[in-house]
Amino acid sequence: MKKLGIDVGGSGMKGAVVDVESGQLVTQRYRIDTPDPATPKAMAKVFASIVQHFEWQGPIGCGMPGPIKHGELLMANNIDKAWIGLKADKLYADASGCPVTVINDADAAGLAEARFGAAKDFRGVVLLITLGTGIGSALFVDGALVPNTELGQIEVRGKIAERRASYSVFVKKKLTWKQWSKRVEEYVQAVEKILYPDLIIIGGGASKKADKFLPLISARAKIVPAQMQNEAGIVGAALCAQ
Repeated sequence: MKKLGIDVGGSGMKGAVVDVESGQLVTQRYRIDTPDPATPKAMAKVFASIVQHFEWQGPIGCGMPGPIKHGELLMANNIDKAWIGLKADKLYADASGCPVTVINDADAAGLAEARFGAAKDFRGVVLLITLGTGIGSALFVDGALVPNTELGQIEVRGKIAERRASYSVFVKKKLTWKQWSKRVEEYVQAVEKILYPDLIIIGGGASKKADKFLPLISARAKIVPAQMQNEAGIVGAALCAQ
């Protein structure tokens, strides 16, 4: 069965048609830069363009940066604050003419890793941390998702964690891998004092270069790179399409 998955991030909106039985992309990813400012109207237009690119008609799953309940965005992470309180599923459905299911972007990536990737068949507490424009998180207990954890918003050294340790901070501040890995390690250890997961998966854009920084990070739990890498958000979104 094929579904369209769209992953909305602070820097780019990308989509692909996914075989949800195998977790494989059956088309090339199609990406458009996230509008600046990332207003609902501007992003809905880009969303519709991605749908049109694939000539898609049918259910769509979409990952969005922020906690979501009943299709409504409760907080806007790295996108325009005008999104807060909006029914993102309805806005995108109206723009595309297709039924849309919206989920937190890190939760979407976590679903993909739990079904097809690093957490496949794993029993216990699993935490996915996405390091990209911000920091996202997805928490699983024996394979069941605990939605909207938003652990990138905790404070480390008196500052919101994603403003210290996201991949975009690494790039913007031109940190060395050693400098940045120390920040990530501090964040991981702070989260471990709250949750004590059995497995930590590092995903997001930084996961493509995990060999550069992951060996420098000490954690109580086993810590591994995401297997789905940048495809995780699209695949997980597609899994949510109803």
